[in-house]
Amino acid sequence: MVLELKLRKIGNSLGIVLPKEALAKLQAEEGDSITLSENEAGFQVTAQDPEFTQAMSVFHDLAQRYRNTLAELAK
Repeated sequence: MVLELKLRKIGNSLGIVLPKEALAKLQAEEGDSITLSENEAGFQVTAQDPEFTQAMSVFHDLAQRYRNTLAELAK
């Protein structure tokens, strides 16, 4: 599926409106978060996984708490 989307002014920002077909493919709905990531081929849009978000939050907390230890281990 290739979609051409137009940027639209939303308040002081720019945004895109995703059609129903794209939302169904992403399994996303209003209020969900999506991720735009860059890869070798360009950009990729994916639906945010709540479990992954929680795991990354735990990792970030641990990385902050043990940053000195991790820095020593990286040497």
